Amino acid sequence: MNQNSSKPSSYSQLLYPSVLICLLYKHMKNGFSLVELSIVLVILGLLTGGILAGQSLIRAAELRSVSAEYQRFVAAARGFQDKYFALPGDMTNATKFWGAAGGDGTGNDAACNTTASTDAKTCNGNGDRIINTSTGSQETYRFWQHLANAGLIEGSYSGVAGTAPVNAAGVNLPGSRVRSTAVWSPNYNGSSLGGSRFDGEYGNELFVFSWEGAWRGLFKAEEAWNIDTKMDDGKPGAGKLTAPWGTNFTTSGVPCTLAANSADLAANYNLAATTNDCSFWFRQQW
Repeated sequence: MNQNSSKPSSYSQLLYPSVLICLLYKHMKNGFSLVELSIVLVILGLLTGGILAGQSLIRAAELRSVSAEYQRFVAAARGFQDKYFALPGDMTNATKFWGAAGGDGTGNDAACNTTASTDAKTCNGNGDRIINTSTGSQETYRFWQHLANAGLIEGSYSGVAGTAPVNAAGVNLPGSRVRSTAVWSPNYNGSSLGGSRFDGEYGNELFVFSWEGAWRGLFKAEEAWNIDTKMDDGKPGAGKLTAPWGTNFTTSGVPCTLAANSADLAANYNLAATTNDCSFWFRQQW
């Protein structure tokens, strides 16, 4: 067996800094020859290239996680429907399985709906097959609690909106590997989020975004285009996967897409943009 093959893959990473230290120590007073300077520059270039390559690999893995997370959550919700014959969050008899979080014990009153859960106790939805919070039922947040209670996703969730912050990864919404502030949320067609959506029917959707005191983007336009192309049609305003069309959703004022308005469904991503101002809606899921 070749003894060199047993050396750790990071051997060169240990060797290069050692060479640099020896050269620096040896020539602190006498200076460097041109050959030695060349060696130092080559080593610095190799180290820098390795760091940049590593960062690119990490980001690529983060972007791939979007597809995996989406598929996991959709499968969990469909599994819930098969088991309980209802949508998570919208389920009218959830408290019969897990008990009431508060209020009068029915799971249907306002006091229950505003009570944060510290265990499996929860509240009921209204059974209209729409996942939203317009009725004060906190269905958007109870969605994740019901899935966790059923053992279909990991974690535990409060089932209600927070105060500071309103949305928090691992507290009331599941997070994403893309960024520490990234969260997933179900929603329904009714909210335009400041006019940022393309026209069309969204139905019960999954929304991945960054919560920074307001809805914000997660991806550069090129990254969003790459994900969209792999998962859908590569168009931000068409198909099941859509992105914000205007600047209402951005921190930089640079749009994620080249759309002229919300009806411009054939528009392309703004691939020249370098800011993280793209997020996704996955439309008509349940």
